[in-house]
Amino acid sequence: MSENTPASGTHAAARPPREGRSNGQWKVDGTEPLNENEQWKQQDGGLSVRDRIEQVYSKEGFDSIDETDLHGRFRWWGLYTQRKPGIDGGRTAQLEAHELEDKYFMLRVRIDSGQLTTEQLRVIAGISRDFGRDTADVTDRQNFQLHWIEVENVPEIWKRLEAVGLETTEACGDVPRIILGSPVAGIAADELIDATPIIRDIVKKYIGDPELANLPRKFKSAITGHPSQDVVHEINDLAFVAVEHPEYGVGFDLWVGGGLSTAPRLAERLGVWVSPDRVADVWYGICSLFRDYGFRRMRNKARLKFLLADWGPEKFRQILETEYLDAPLPDGPSIPMAKGIGDHIGVHKQKDGKFYIGVTPVVGRVSGTILGQLADLLEKYGSTRLRTTAHQKLVLLDIEEKDVEAIIAELDEIGLAARPSDFRRATIACTGIEYCKLAIVDTKNTATKAVHTLEKALADVKLERPISLHINGCPNSCARIQIADIGLKGQLLPDGNGGMEPGFQVHLGGGLASKDREEAGLGRTVRGLKVTAANLDSYVERVVRRYDEDAAEGETFAEWAHRAEEEALQ
Repeated sequence: MSENTPASGTHAAARPPREGRSNGQWKVDGTEPLNENEQWKQQDGGLSVRDRIEQVYSKEGFDSIDETDLHGRFRWWGLYTQRKPGIDGGRTAQLEAHELEDKYFMLRVRIDSGQLTTEQLRVIAGISRDFGRDTADVTDRQNFQLHWIEVENVPEIWKRLEAVGLETTEACGDVPRIILGSPVAGIAADELIDATPIIRDIVKKYIGDPELANLPRKFKSAITGHPSQDVVHEINDLAFVAVEHPEYGVGFDLWVGGGLSTAPRLAERLGVWVSPDRVADVWYGICSLFRDYGFRRMRNKARLKFLLADWGPEKFRQILETEYLDAPLPDGPSIPMAKGIGDHIGVHKQKDGKFYIGVTPVVGRVSGTILGQLADLLEKYGSTRLRTTAHQKLVLLDIEEKDVEAIIAELDEIGLAARPSDFRRATIACTGIEYCKLAIVDTKNTATKAVHTLEKALADVKLERPISLHINGCPNSCARIQIADIGLKGQLLPDGNGGMEPGFQVHLGGGLASKDREEAGLGRTVRGLKVTAANLDSYVERVVRRYDEDAAEGETFAEWAHRAEEEALQ
């Protein structure tokens, strides 16, 4: 590996802050705010802005919005200003937020555990068409994101969502974000435990609780009872993964401290077994521990992964058990190797004899029109339930065996594939420069073009397993570039004529634990290995063909990428 290659094992560069000065840990240093964000969060918490949105801003318009509300508290209700059209990536780091942003919002609809009814889906579709210019993306955290939302329409949007049991509460901000759950919870014949009641209990008790609404940074959590380990547990701040204890039965293995962005770190086991009836208390305990001990002095060191890097798992467990739980947790076994594929694409039998069908749009891009058509199609075949996944996919439930082929054909007509090509299945992309103020390059359109081109260009190559392609518009890794077979981080590259053009730094051989990989690991970077957006398709084709030609029998792309000579990866 080259000298600038990140470690391919469990951990990377999430270093704790330096000693000798206050880190802003409430239980250690006191609660005096050490930066502007901490000041306004203490002065007036993020949850408070809802009343102002409903009573003032929606009536007086965008220009009436207080700056701190606009760039801070609005996030507590799932609202970010979106990027003004026409601003190229070279100006992303040069302009202030007010210069980059348009007078429209991205709205994130929170869907804990990804569970939806067709009634709820139809409401989201209607909001998209009525207020969002028919935009909609399914994200890799089981949410839906809409764009072009005006503040004048937000109260009506909330009214419609909440009438069917949906919300945007704490969909963004320094709060407990959506809780990922298995898309096949309660229906899969091979699940160990249905975690749905646990997730619902946590959401009911703690989401919107002011006591947890001022965390050092965002807090991502996940709970799965399925043996495919389908909630990307290694990159969450907190995750519970079902495991069977030889003495106590089925419960959960506890993982903490995962996260990617510019300082990627994979979560670690605490070595405990959590009984189902204690999961909510442990979740609350760790969230509270993060609130009290998390580093608040610098926002780029404020995620839970930095605290874990400082303390280590042993101390973390000790503090959790002695200060935040009413009894210690028993030691527990590690989870076995994952079974199956966690995106749940294709046709699968439910435990009640019906079938569920996992389908994929192209890189998560749908629309209000497509979502409305999907709701109609499901109800036509007698189903009222579906799920979102942590892979920008959808899972449709309760399909009769006799209807499977007919519904698959109709799904294809609206752009949702149950039998996609390998590249359509395994490619994800973040929002990108189209809407995101942090982005440097286009992602959704670039990724869509790549999928369609690679489907044809590599049609003669028969791979044993899909090669994941993740495309991100900036270094923050919303599309999880460090854990993809081929991960692409957006940046500007010299065009050879004195200017710059969109391109990507390449990461190779990353991945989470799966049926083909015992442990998660971060991707490899090679000095100088970058590719322009214009040459992306040809680069991926070239490196996939080299893998196909050079790999040993049964060798995965990730294994090959980590052992290959640098020349083979160019």
